[in-house]
Amino acid sequence: AEEHGAERRTGTFLRIERDGERTEVIYREDRGGTEHRVGTKLVVGADGANSAVARQNIRGAEKMRKVFAYHEVIASPRDASGGFDPARCDIFYQGKLSPDFYAWVFPHGETSSVGVGSANKGFALRSAVKRMRGELGLDTCDTLRTEGAPIPLKPLRRWDNGRDVLLAGDAAGVVAPASGEGIYYAMTAGRIAADTADAFVASGNPAVLKRARRSFLRQHGRVFWILGIMQHFWYSSDKRRERFVDMCADKDVQKLTWQAYMHKRLVRGDALAHVRIFLKDCAHLLGLRPIAR
Repeated sequence: AEEHGAERRTGTFLRIERDGERTEVIYREDRGGTEHRVGTKLVVGADGANSAVARQNIRGAEKMRKVFAYHEVIASPRDASGGFDPARCDIFYQGKLSPDFYAWVFPHGETSSVGVGSANKGFALRSAVKRMRGELGLDTCDTLRTEGAPIPLKPLRRWDNGRDVLLAGDAAGVVAPASGEGIYYAMTAGRIAADTADAFVASGNPAVLKRARRSFLRQHGRVFWILGIMQHFWYSSDKRRERFVDMCADKDVQKLTWQAYMHKRLVRGDALAHVRIFLKDCAHLLGLRPIAR
């Protein structure tokens, strides 16, 4: 951006002040330091799920539902041991590790991420990670750092204030339900925000800002809706999670899911595959299909 003429400033956002037609962003470069001002036509809030820009300027943003995620970055074992495999990513759907989301182990070569997520504010995330590390034989591995962050569960109803503020990324709530995937959708939302900002500056019409949310949901809204229903139903109990994992072992489900994941849209396979999946899902829903062990 700098190479194309942008001026980069590093600081902490404080607030937006308006004087007639003029909009100014107030920020500090250091904690407790001098307040600085910069004039702008449009503020793009891409400051995360706890967005201060959104809370101060977008009605309803403070009600955003979130999953709270916590993970520990550890030194990976040199060899596969216990339940750890350096060549495999593991997802755990177990109530003891997360009552409503999932736990994970993601190897990254010399380091690995071991973490859990839950929307239950009373659930002990650190204790769950400690338990999981013990069960997998990872409790003796050095802990390099610990991190925690909120993950949005649903796109906000409004992404703009109808005047001079537009949201993008986690601030707008664009994280896929069920999987928690956010990087691709944040980049997509950022591109859409840039196109929308360009149109807004050129036209001066605040109504243009509504295009951002409409454009994103036109592309990904149906996928988000289906994943949200899936998370609400299948993640609600250990019994349902067991059936969900059993369904994911099905070759038809894996094929269609992988294609949908790669292309970020619902895909249509051969008709017989959809029929087979429908019948198997019904059998799981009615408890007629035994769970593979």
